[in-house]
Amino acid sequence: MRALTYAGANQTPVLKDVAKPELQKASDAVVKLKYSTICGTDLHILKGDVPTMAEGRVLGHEGVGVVDAVGAGVTSFKVGDPVLISCISACGTCEYCKRGMNSHCASGGWSLGNTIDGTQAEYVRIPNAENSLYSVPEGVDEKALVMLSDIFPTGFECGVLNGKVAPGGTVVIVGSGPVGLAALITAQFYSPSVIVMVDGDENRLEVAKSLGATHTATPDKAIEVVKSVTDGKGCDSVIEAVGIPETFHQCQELVAPGGVIANVGVHGVKADLHLENLWDKNIAVTTRLVDTTTTPMLLKMLAARKLPAEKMITHEFKFEEMLKAYEIFGKAGVNKALKMLIEM
Repeated sequence: MRALTYAGANQTPVLKDVAKPELQKASDAVVKLKYSTICGTDLHILKGDVPTMAEGRVLGHEGVGVVDAVGAGVTSFKVGDPVLISCISACGTCEYCKRGMNSHCASGGWSLGNTIDGTQAEYVRIPNAENSLYSVPEGVDEKALVMLSDIFPTGFECGVLNGKVAPGGTVVIVGSGPVGLAALITAQFYSPSVIVMVDGDENRLEVAKSLGATHTATPDKAIEVVKSVTDGKGCDSVIEAVGIPETFHQCQELVAPGGVIANVGVHGVKADLHLENLWDKNIAVTTRLVDTTTTPMLLKMLAARKLPAEKMITHEFKFEEMLKAYEIFGKAGVNKALKMLIEM
């Protein structure tokens, strides 16, 4: 089969022929991909920010497809079933899964496109298939459904829930990429009074306005805008959705006393926490790798047409055009790119 493989830090990934995956355990399934996409985390991988990624590994952790084979222990799915692939593999029985921390599953977690071969291929092996695949609701746009593999549960769980977004509260989201926009959309489940989106890309700020942001700001104006709409206090919920030291530092300048900084971004280098400015502010800082425990709820919202996931897709490519898709996604600002939909 054809697959896109990691060639090492700061190297161009390689599209090549590799062996089709086979069932390894009774709990496995093999899925034939129909659609996949590229995540910002994949760009972090290409920069060398994820040391668990080995050369030759198949990239990708998002996708929609059809079940091609199931192990003897898989009873909820059969060959031919259309499925959503979760970016997180969960056994459902280990200590962490029982605590709702599927991301730290003893036999799974974030493994696809990280510690095992991922979804930017014609076929992928899914461990713990019972808890790591979801049936496709009838009538749902399968292209939009790909957005529920990762970005929507990530924005919602790591940003909105960890950030304790509340009715009437104030929110600022630093980073208006796909995950930041997913946080913007799902934050509105809780009716905050203010949502400020911060980004240096004017196109992404325009998209944010169309998706419900009450205010937008470029990074150099973020403090001024946030202070002006919060009576000088800062925001109750501050969501970091980039993953670089500069944005994490800015979040510390935007949080109100008693507020929460919810880190969502993937950080590859150290970022300073300025306790000399924050020690008396009664704030909390949260971190999280998405657990995908909210995926069933998000599927219901998508099926009810209350989750505009399709608006995240700005470009579509055939699988053989993967390198071009990466090139365009890597220069998202120039190309007005959000999510790349890859048709396998």
